[in-house]
Amino acid sequence: MFQPSKLSAALCGLFLSLSAHAGKLSIVIDDFGYRPKEENKVLQMPTAISVAVLPNAPHAREMATKAHQGGREVLIHLPMAPLSKQPLEKDTLTPEMSSTEIERIIREASGKVPFAVGLNNHMGSKMTSSLPGMQKVMQVLNHYNYYFLDSMTIGNSQSIPAAQGTNVNVLKRRVFLDDSQDEASIRAQFTRAVKLAQRDGYAIAIGHPHPTTVRVLQQMLPTLPADITLVRPSQLLNEPLHQGAASPPSKTQPPRFRAPGVCKPGKPLPPVPQHYAVELISESIAQSLLVQTIRQLF
Repeated sequence: MFQPSKLSAALCGLFLSLSAHAGKLSIVIDDFGYRPKEENKVLQMPTAISVAVLPNAPHAREMATKAHQGGREVLIHLPMAPLSKQPLEKDTLTPEMSSTEIERIIREASGKVPFAVGLNNHMGSKMTSSLPGMQKVMQVLNHYNYYFLDSMTIGNSQSIPAAQGTNVNVLKRRVFLDDSQDEASIRAQFTRAVKLAQRDGYAIAIGHPHPTTVRVLQQMLPTLPADITLVRPSQLLNEPLHQGAASPPSKTQPPRFRAPGVCKPGKPLPPVPQHYAVELISESIAQSLLVQTIRQLF
């Protein structure tokens, strides 16, 4: 006979299962080190929100240290050459640089941004689309315990093929929150990041410490859906790299696994009574190690 207690156990198990499969959203705020007033507001947000610090910014060490002391993940926001003509930060990486010069810049950046565990590119459409240039970067990063978060400022970034043969893990940005400083646009991009995380299992969004961006994050973070979990980028290192608008297919990436097909029975199977199915599920959950542990605790 169907028992309410078994339904409760089934519902409990279903809730735990849904929690385990929650979408993961990682938010990184770039350009830290120039605007302490707005950056301090970011540091009051959930600690899963990570920060990327420009090594030559006047408040680089101060903000990196504060972020780390607050339990946040810190990245080096390393300037890389763009295709467009614009003023460049000091020590911007270019494809023409020697490995020795790139090693010096990354070594000095590491000293200026303490507690960093990863590195992402500031601008960089020219640098990241150069395979020889990025190979030199990855060969240097191979001597550090940094992951590389590709900001995907250009569709044909070479970060993944460049990292082959090294121990450098590569992540990809899926959404830019604030290409436009219009509040409605930032809200729409935030919502898009959430939907991507729900659909694909995870997504990485990048924003900046602009007043409008900070205000939108303050308003929208408390309204995150229950099936979305904020995570640090390093918590996504074991996730499969997925393709998307921000991540064009790479010829060097192995193809995703595809099921060989649907197994079809030779003749129609009789339907399973609903009450029997619920009882089977609830009994299976009740016998699970997790539920047995909870019972011992209570």
